[in-house]
Amino acid sequence: MNFLNVSLGALAALSFLLQLWQWFAARKFPLHQKTGEANFAPAISILKPLKGGDATTRDSLASWLRQNYSGPVEILFGVADENDPACEIVRALLTEIPAANARLVVCQKLAGTNAKVAKLAQLEKLAAHDLILICDADVRVPPDFLTNFVAPVRDEKIALVNCFYRLANPVNLAMRWEAVAVNADFWSQVLQSKMLKPLDFALGAAILLRRAALAQIGGFAALADCLADDYQLGNRIAKNGHAIALSPIVVECWDAPMNWRAVWEHQLRWARTVRVCQPLPYFLSILSNASLWPALWLLAAGAPAKNFCAPLAGIIFLLGRIVIAQNLERRFSPDGKLVSPAWLVLLKDVLNTGIWLCAFAGDTVEWRGRKMKLRRDGTMVLENGGH
Repeated sequence: MNFLNVSLGALAALSFLLQLWQWFAARKFPLHQKTGEANFAPAISILKPLKGGDATTRDSLASWLRQNYSGPVEILFGVADENDPACEIVRALLTEIPAANARLVVCQKLAGTNAKVAKLAQLEKLAAHDLILICDADVRVPPDFLTNFVAPVRDEKIALVNCFYRLANPVNLAMRWEAVAVNADFWSQVLQSKMLKPLDFALGAAILLRRAALAQIGGFAALADCLADDYQLGNRIAKNGHAIALSPIVVECWDAPMNWRAVWEHQLRWARTVRVCQPLPYFLSILSNASLWPALWLLAAGAPAKNFCAPLAGIIFLLGRIVIAQNLERRFSPDGKLVSPAWLVLLKDVLNTGIWLCAFAGDTVEWRGRKMKLRRDGTMVLENGGH
């Protein structure tokens, strides 16, 4: 029992130290800092694959059409079906904002299990400019986004620029659970990793890249069967010797309401994707669960009368976890407001323990109503073996 207490105490202390490290890495990063200059405005082609829409889609798409950018910009909206509800939204916006250089493209005969990337592969052929920006449909940006996002490519060594994203509208408790994971933990974990080595992956909400670097890896068509297309895109470009920049600008993701099951499936899909892409780091990630190990230590320590120090230290670690997470979430938000209550930080860690275990219990994911089987190389096939 003493060995168990000592082991759990060491793991609790380690998880807390890893939390402090994440906080330190986040504090050093110039988050939200604007570095753009109006006189640097190279031409950009924005490729935006779409499928369906919700109450937030219109405003999110409009934010890209209303960019205050002095250089040439074209926007290509791609859909797989001319009857897709997204078409009506795009057509209405193009009528409302006629000055925008944008058009709707119907991408037919998509090749690959990743429909989003299959659309990008077709839009890539139509893009007019040497800088290509891809972004998800739910991403919303401020009017000066392009001016600031393009700034890193002044350095010719930079082939890809990406940025963090925050969940902007968690309308229920389930979505606030995911907001703890994204708005507090994920971005600080990325910066923690960046302290150890240069970025060799990309974050998919918004990615700016040079067409030449994209062509070297075979274009988007080479990623058409990848689930983690953003990771693979950045990883393959980095392996070719190109540098990846992390912009301090944070974009917002506006999602339709999701229930507990939907959020669980989303988190599990992400977890299994990371497990396939980075198996060892994902396995070791359980060490940074700063609620799990102190909680287990408290349970193993017994009554405070027998061992006062362990329960006290465990409680301090748990409180420290809450304080750090909420501090990171406040810093990530442009207005410094919290969207998740303090107790949800601990519940998130408990639930993520289950997610971590389930990530090793299978190799299938559910995406847009289809079940996919993940291969070891990060590609996927329909569960029945078809495309």
